[in-house]
Amino acid sequence: VRKYKHHGTTQPSYRSGRRRVLSPTDEHTLVQKVQINPRTTAKDLMKMLEETGTKVSISTVKRVLYRHNLKGRSARRKRLLQKSQTTFATANGDKDCTFWRNVYWSDETIWP
Repeated sequence: VRKYKHHGTTQPSYRSGRRRVLSPTDEHTLVQKVQINPRTTAKDLMKMLEETGTKVSISTVKRVLYRHNLKGRSARRKRLLQKSQTTFATANGDKDCTFWRNVYWSDETIWP
């Protein structure tokens, strides 16, 4: 009522700034695809959107995922066994099972 009295119409007023390229449903589909398969690349998601008829850049896809708290990280590579563990295992390979039950492998990782 206040808007009608002030502007004389109930139509929504124009906003400043550019409209978003992706609709909320498009953003939701992107987030779902990444949650189903976390190894999906931004390029694959961009191609998927192009198939539906929406042309966006890779940076737009990354921005949408970042906005939904999905950040691209890669895991640090680490050897499964250290060299000292391997030499110990080969040197004591002929020992019986009771010896190996008392062996504890530690990678000296500090857990929070």
